[in-house]
Amino acid sequence: MSRTSSQLDLPTAAAERVCGPKFRARSSVRFGRFVCLALVLALCAVSSSQLRAANWFEKNFWLSGPRYDRAVPGCDYPPALDRIIANFRTKEFRFWNSGLRIVGVEDIQQVDFLPWAAQSIPRRFCSGVAVINDGGRTPIYYSIAEDTGMVGMDWGVNFCVVGLDRDWAYNPACRAARP
Repeated sequence: MSRTSSQLDLPTAAAERVCGPKFRARSSVRFGRFVCLALVLALCAVSSSQLRAANWFEKNFWLSGPRYDRAVPGCDYPPALDRIIANFRTKEFRFWNSGLRIVGVEDIQQVDFLPWAAQSIPRRFCSGVAVINDGGRTPIYYSIAEDTGMVGMDWGVNFCVVGLDRDWAYNPACRAARP
């Protein structure tokens, strides 16, 4: 003897006759809300569990940490100076609507190398005099650091031109750009 769908769920069929066809839609919404609530409670229970330290396998393969070679280019490295010049031009043109550009860098000197703990990122701090296209000469402080470039793949440069640090990122007088 085969049963039809209306015989299987008699209470639902009776409710549909009394309440109309919207009853089935309402019950599915209630079921969806119940499942969502159960999922949220399960995620809360899992996320509030005790944190564990990394095991031997995780320490040796995934949490090994950075390995620095201390291979930082010198202060007068042309690609580093070119990156400073290009970034300064982009910043002045795009954000400050200015035509100022660095034409060259003179009197380049190394201020310090690895001034902090041995495990910190290797950095070479440098200073010089930036020649601006309006004829001005102003001090520039910059650092070249290992693995701080694009996606941490190569060296990166941070710089500050005294008097032209318009957003005061390294204020006062580029003090934060020095070691």
